[in-house]
Amino acid sequence: MVIKTVECSFSSFAIFPGHGSTYVARDGTVNKFINAKNKSLFMQKKKPSKIGWTPAWRVLHKKGKSVVSKRRRAKRTATTAKRAIGSLSVQEIRNRRNQTKDFRAAQRADAIRELKARKAKGKKKK
Repeated sequence: MVIKTVECSFSSFAIFPGHGSTYVARDGTVNKFINAKNKSLFMQKKKPSKIGWTPAWRVLHKKGKSVVSKRRRAKRTATTAKRAIGSLSVQEIRNRRNQTKDFRAAQRADAIRELKARKAKGKKKK
């Protein structure tokens, strides 16, 4: 069996049938309170978000959330080169991308070997 409950205007607690009190303001707004404490605080124009035991305060201060839901990040897709970057033209970038790792490693090794040879040649002159 479902019991119809009303929400307290101040604390947002559920008010079960036969409990609480109703306050009708001069402008006609109807406020329902679970107890005299909530009614008193409402009449004093206190803000529920400033009172520590209210759900409004707990939401404002991020308390008691057991399940932490993180915002899902959109997956980034790899973009292909559409324009020249630095001194490399678009065609050179595409050529390098299509080369195999072994070929690039061999090129690098050749360049290092050539550099070492140049350094050795420079030392011999001295």
